[in-house]
Amino acid sequence: MTSPTSRPLTLIEVETLARTAHEGQTDKAGRPYAEHLAAVAEGVRLRGGDPGQQAAAWLHDAIEDGALSPAWLESAALPRTVKDMVLALTKRPGEALEDYAARILATPGALLVKEADLAHNADPARLCALDGPTRERLSAKYAYVRSLLGLTAG
Repeated sequence: MTSPTSRPLTLIEVETLARTAHEGQTDKAGRPYAEHLAAVAEGVRLRGGDPGQQAAAWLHDAIEDGALSPAWLESAALPRTVKDMVLALTKRPGEALEDYAARILATPGALLVKEADLAHNADPARLCALDGPTRERLSAKYAYVRSLLGLTAG
């Protein structure tokens, strides 16, 4: 929770924090990880997501990837709704996809962020850079998660 005297981080500040936190990280195809974050945030914006959802998009992998800690998130000058979305979107080690999807569905705003994340993850231009077995495994996983979330193909 933010204190009455602190102001919430702006979307530009969240973007800068996320880019800095993920600096040096790459995706499975070897691209800078910030490209994925930017694409998800833009996907959220294009789907009509509000600034809180856009902030969650910038931070959606930060805890899962070890770029930021849960303690950082809890103390960050962000609305509780943004923190809740980021926590909902953070897959826990060993967690069943069914439990992960249920948490996303139960958290206001998180589904739109995950939809944008899955859309970018499943982008054929990104998938074609992967080896065949990885591409097939991830494509099946993304399709299954979409089905659990009730999202139509796309």
